Amino acid sequence: MSETTTKAFELAAAQDQLVNQLRKFESCVVAFSGGVDSAVVAKAAQLALGEHALAVTGTSASLAEGELTTARQVAESIGIRHEVVATDELADDAYLANAPDRCFHCKTELYGLLSSYATKHGFACVVAGANLDDLGDFRPGLQAASNHEVVNPLADCGLAKDHVRQLAKAWDLKVWDKPATPCLSSRVVYGLEITPERLARIDAAEQLLRRLGLATVRVRCHQDELARLEVPVDELPRLCEPQVREQLVTELRQLGFGYVTLDLEGFRSGSFQQLVPVEQLLAAKG
Repeated sequence: MSETTTKAFELAAAQDQLVNQLRKFESCVVAFSGGVDSAVVAKAAQLALGEHALAVTGTSASLAEGELTTARQVAESIGIRHEVVATDELADDAYLANAPDRCFHCKTELYGLLSSYATKHGFACVVAGANLDDLGDFRPGLQAASNHEVVNPLADCGLAKDHVRQLAKAWDLKVWDKPATPCLSSRVVYGLEITPERLARIDAAEQLLRRLGLATVRVRCHQDELARLEVPVDELPRLCEPQVREQLVTELRQLGFGYVTLDLEGFRSGSFQQLVPVEQLLAAKG
């Protein structure tokens, strides 16, 4: 058997395994951001349960511009029913305090809403898109999922991020190669208060960078409204071009940033985790 045939067989087996995992439930609500992980879960749920699967997206000031539109488009392409609910994590002082466990409070709000919705409308469970790689990362939101008995079929099937992208590509999901887009609050350094104004400023700054043709960007916000720009290392020289540099400094200051800096290490997901005490990271990973 050729390597290509083996890979195709393994992919087909993974598709079947995931669909069969969801078929165990009579119905489900999918926590649906529109990213690749939740899109694959939604596709599998639609194949397994048809009209008995519902994708639900939570929206608030922490959702980046364009993400809700993407979620709607992806849900439509999958053919799964889709609804939007407003979440109110910004009313939670523990969330606004922005400690390293911030995601726990956000996911507690989201999963609480989805669990109540599922119970009210007769759905058997809530499912989400955590994959196998997430289980070994610092993910306080996983505790919130456990507290609300949220099912993570990707992780349960042993599917890592690369597997998920392969499944998404095989199912012709347009987000198969979409970069991860965590909530805007993840751009704010731990201990600096989360505010709607700060989130809007970050969102506008990242939209500016995307208009310059950069698909993968993070604008990290530090004390004194210092903006630390993270882009892939091979894009660093472009941001140092005089005209581009001047545009960035001018427009980010107009948005309200006091300082504009470029991170020479380049883009890396979850770069604020290096500020979390080792003991807390180990405890979160179990």
